[in-house]
Amino acid sequence: MTALPPWLQTSLENLLPREGHAWLIQGSSGLGQYELALSLAQAWLCHSPTPQGACGQCPSCHGIDVRVHADFRMLMPETELMARAWPLSEKAEKDIDDKKRKPSREIRVDAMREMLDFCHMTRSGERGKVVMIYPAEQMNTVTANTLLKTLEEPPPDTRFILATSAAHELLPTIRSRCLVYTLNWPDTSPALSWLTGQSVPSTEATALLRAAGGRAHDALAFFQHGIKAQDWSRLPKLLQRGEAGWLVDAAPDMVLSVLQKLCHDMQTLAFGGTPRYFDLADLPPAKGFNALSQWSRELMDSARTVDHPFNPGLLLQAWVSRAQRALNDA
Repeated sequence: MTALPPWLQTSLENLLPREGHAWLIQGSSGLGQYELALSLAQAWLCHSPTPQGACGQCPSCHGIDVRVHADFRMLMPETELMARAWPLSEKAEKDIDDKKRKPSREIRVDAMREMLDFCHMTRSGERGKVVMIYPAEQMNTVTANTLLKTLEEPPPDTRFILATSAAHELLPTIRSRCLVYTLNWPDTSPALSWLTGQSVPSTEATALLRAAGGRAHDALAFFQHGIKAQDWSRLPKLLQRGEAGWLVDAAPDMVLSVLQKLCHDMQTLAFGGTPRYFDLADLPPAKGFNALSQWSRELMDSARTVDHPFNPGLLLQAWVSRAQRALNDA
């Protein structure tokens, strides 16, 4: 694993001495819940842990790095497992390869039941077993209730880490059975230092961190997608002309996120406030609030169905056309 950003390293060192069979790591999106949870799991299983975390050298650490640790289970939606190079179960892989179904965007109950079998197996090492669930809000109702029974009567020598950016979507009974750790926003200076340490040029880091609303991991993701500060600054006026710009190559969830940020800044501007994600000079004038308010509601409706298998090209065309109308009517 790569080194944690300093603010997550501090969180890891705060968590390690604490007891508890189930932890819920929560916070706003893009704060590093996945990275912190995985580092905590690796430290719990490490043969030679330190107060700073896992040693990174022992067979246990290597097993986590190559995603084959016998005493560790990762529960994610199948789409997320594939994106992060975690293995699917044999049955899931066969079903998807045979095109019997598409990869799930939820954490399936089948995966949870397989995890229960894992919990009752004999551990292979001396450090117990660990289950990580991310993003925990992607459990459907049946899956969540299956987990609840396990948290109520936890198996011996097994610890759970749930990581989420939407803790309010979890069952209250699941939240109540976990110890909660809330991630805080990093300050701008260490976030910029970390981004430049990840090979993001300093001039790009400042603009992309603003574009990400202060979320350093999201800023890095922008950079890794090839988005430059100049691309970001030009986008509002491109959309005002009905042009998609670099959004043509972006996934629907990223496109929607960008449009929501632009709509937020335009609404802020209409009320005489300071934009958060875009520079004031990059935005068209905001002439009124009603059109922007309607656009905002439509974007929120789109967020509920963004994972559906729509035609990406037609979806982008519709969104860009709607953005153009909103920006010119505003």
